[in-house]
Amino acid sequence: MTTPASFGAILAGGQSRRYGAPKALATIGGVPIVERVRKALAAVCTDDILIANDEALYAGLGLPTRPDARQGFGVLGGILTALYWAREEGRPGALAVACDMPFLSPDLLRRLLELTDGADVVAPESEGRRGVEPLCAWYGVGCIPAIEAEFERGERHIVGFFDDVRVRRLPLDEVHAFGDPDILFLNVNTPEDRDWAERIAAEATDG
Repeated sequence: MTTPASFGAILAGGQSRRYGAPKALATIGGVPIVERVRKALAAVCTDDILIANDEALYAGLGLPTRPDARQGFGVLGGILTALYWAREEGRPGALAVACDMPFLSPDLLRRLLELTDGADVVAPESEGRRGVEPLCAWYGVGCIPAIEAEFERGERHIVGFFDDVRVRRLPLDEVHAFGDPDILFLNVNTPEDRDWAERIAAEATDG
């Protein structure tokens, strides 16, 4: 019997405080950011899910949706929810991405999925402070105990459990083959970020 494929999981449980409105519904190039994310995931995953605490807000996506299983733990709570769901359905894990990343590369996502054998996490390296991008990464169901232990310690750092699982990094030079990491992993957290993303999209269209 063939094991079902990993979920593609959109993480949309945040409250968009800095944006002042649901940021995932802001448009870039006339398309809602979350729809751009959904399209990138759909190119590589046959079954996509949404983790959101306001299901009605995203009803137009037509995706199966669940709220955070553990409220108050931020995006890591969303990842854990996706992994609980994957475990219930006998899936190996979830390719989890933030709902506010308008420039995700399907080819990069596909490469992450190619590297999952023997790993609990597959994350691309980045030029950010963490050195990896955990909001565009594959997580296996084997991460569940480590994330739960993180919560029991009262912690919610998204990479805080990485030392307790098998992490495979996609090297930064390979990430660059798919585009500029600062653009690939751009999070639209503020209206200013949205304006920057709009300029990037316009330049790509003009080019």
